Amino acid sequence: MREALSTPSSSLTPVREGAGKASALAILLAAGLLLGITTNLSKIAAGAGFSPLAYLVWSLIGATGILLAHAFSRGVLPVLNRRSMEYFVIAGFLTTAGANLIFFSAVPHLGVSFIALLLALPPLLTYAGALMLGMERFCRWRASGVLLALSGTGLLVARQWSAADAQLMWIGVALLGPLMLAGGNLYRSWRWPPGASPESLAPGMLVAATAMLLIYAFSAGAGLALPTSINAFATVLVVVQAAIFAGQFLLMFKLQKAGGPVFLSLMGGVSAVFGVPIAMVLLAEPALPGMLPSALLVATGIACLLRGTPQRA
Repeated sequence: MREALSTPSSSLTPVREGAGKASALAILLAAGLLLGITTNLSKIAAGAGFSPLAYLVWSLIGATGILLAHAFSRGVLPVLNRRSMEYFVIAGFLTTAGANLIFFSAVPHLGVSFIALLLALPPLLTYAGALMLGMERFCRWRASGVLLALSGTGLLVARQWSAADAQLMWIGVALLGPLMLAGGNLYRSWRWPPGASPESLAPGMLVAATAMLLIYAFSAGAGLALPTSINAFATVLVVVQAAIFAGQFLLMFKLQKAGGPVFLSLMGGVSAVFGVPIAMVLLAEPALPGMLPSALLVATGIACLLRGTPQRA
């Protein structure tokens, strides 16, 4: 890790002016939309009888197969060496296995809207870590943006925490998710293998994450069977989630290479913009206390972060 701390990967660059910045913004919106859909599908899966672990594992197996086929068709299969194996395992745990298992488990207890807006928290943590590690220079726009996003998320958490029926344990568990995502954002930039493409890194990370979840499932005696009562629907749900995961993680790596860890961390805020209305309209979730001011603060924070995105010639 010493090498990573002293020399951030040269393959990661600030967003370019013009077409490059527009492309990165388009990728951000697409990735955020897929993440917002994923949050909603996890609640549907829980209602269909899936355990969070089973739904996550089967969806990741499908997504891994899709991304490996894509990498094979492009001639960029993951390269296995000491550096890449380290990268896949640590990134897979922070970004995929650990964070997603936390969020998928918390959604049935806290609701999609709460988890979706909680995903707006990683930008502050990522930006603070990037400043401390010399990966970012201080920018008042970006600093204002992350503080606004934090304020919006903090308001939502405070309102949820003070509710009469608050599930305090699950709120505390869910707050670990943004910490893991922020750590993953920074790590993937630090240790991006030289010359590696997003198409090769995404499936490698998913293979490692899926392996970790399978080891955990077998060691804990957790069942991974599909719900038998509605097997056809359950199968379709996994196939759809696998396709969404494949697109989401591939776009995530493309976004990280185009804009760096802080710009990438905006995925969570964008997912809230899409995920919360979907949950309210399609899943009939009630509006959370303080959701409107929280959403406005998060949206303003995202605008400030975009305004302060570094450019290169």
